[in-house]
Amino acid sequence: MFPSPKSFRCLLLLTAVFLTFLRTPAENKQDVLLDNLQKEGAVFSHNNRIVFFKNGSEKFEDVFKAINQAKHSIHMEYFNFRDDSIANALFDLLEEKHKEGVEIRLLFDAFGNDSNNKPLRKKKLQELQSRGINIRTYRPMCFPWLNYAFNRDHRKIIVIDGKSAYSGGMNVADYYIIGKPEFGEWRDMHFRIEGDAVGEYQKIFLKIWEKTTGEMVCGPQYYPGESLPENALIGLRNDTTETSGAKLLAVVNREPNVTPKIMRHTFVSLIDYAENKIQLINPYFTLRHSVRKALEKALKRGVKLEIMVSEKCDIPITPRIVDYQVRKLHKKGAEVYYFQGGFHHSKIMMIDDSISFLGSANLDSRSLAWDFEVNALIIDRNSTKELQRIFDYDKRHRCVPLTEEYWKAKPAKQKFEGWLFHFLGPFV
Repeated sequence: MFPSPKSFRCLLLLTAVFLTFLRTPAENKQDVLLDNLQKEGAVFSHNNRIVFFKNGSEKFEDVFKAINQAKHSIHMEYFNFRDDSIANALFDLLEEKHKEGVEIRLLFDAFGNDSNNKPLRKKKLQELQSRGINIRTYRPMCFPWLNYAFNRDHRKIIVIDGKSAYSGGMNVADYYIIGKPEFGEWRDMHFRIEGDAVGEYQKIFLKIWEKTTGEMVCGPQYYPGESLPENALIGLRNDTTETSGAKLLAVVNREPNVTPKIMRHTFVSLIDYAENKIQLINPYFTLRHSVRKALEKALKRGVKLEIMVSEKCDIPITPRIVDYQVRKLHKKGAEVYYFQGGFHHSKIMMIDDSISFLGSANLDSRSLAWDFEVNALIIDRNSTKELQRIFDYDKRHRCVPLTEEYWKAKPAKQKFEGWLFHFLGPFV
């Protein structure tokens, strides 16, 4: 005898409840996290590969090999292209690809360009255009200039033939390779992705390209999807982990007036999710209030918090604000490490050995409240372990821990400046 429709619905409901209880709390907790992030606007895909580059030499070697193989399109979006040796080598290569019939589209931020010491001048841009390099400026600066300091494009994206995407913390400048006299090494992190996540980076680029130039670029040729191995770009570094091709990844894109809170909410949600350990590297650790409170709550519930910041910085007052913020967290139980012998510009957070979050976003108000930013959220133990190995090496060999002795040795003037300048945190 078949059950009545009402009985059948009750049976289905009881089965669903039973299966829910069979799942571990960790699984439920992660599902809730991912569901909440998806509602915020994070776009997930499950078939990705990822390779990390821990310095400029590794990044640019791989990028140049990929560009050499481009058949259809090369898209680049950067905060700035510094007019130096690496940028000019890149422009020479792009000119050759244009002659082969490859579509070249480059976009850089006007504020970012003006803020570097070797900007692309008008004459240079005209020369590049004459060579077939379609390079455009996002929001050129004009009166009143203060207005134009906000909502800048701080993203770093390269998409080659719709097959491979690069992103991370590096712009196009030779100091990522040779360092700077005032800092020494300029340390940073970049990565390359293959898989359906590439299409999200392509969408991000083409949207701001249309906004900037008025040109609508669309068609299936820009979104080939997950390439068959025989069609993939060759000679590049491979993802050799067990989860290669099966990594769960979300592209988290902060766009002012569209997803204005997504980056800050993702940082806070991940910190709130942590049960055992949080490891953070960030160059501009000036902290929004909500992020600092989330870190303090994590410490209260017994989460181990390790923070890596640089002793040196390219923005004069930032180290003092960073000192103030890390000292407060250190007093509450955080382990703090000062990177020495260079400037660590990486923006990475790792949670519980299983989740990593990295890209262009800093932990300051500019990144979390004003600018265009893009990060990758990687739910994968193998990728997280790779990043943790780099963190642990730097912690042991390139850092000095914040101790009472270290703090007492700091000049009183610097401590006072930290207290004074931290009131500027919401504006820097």
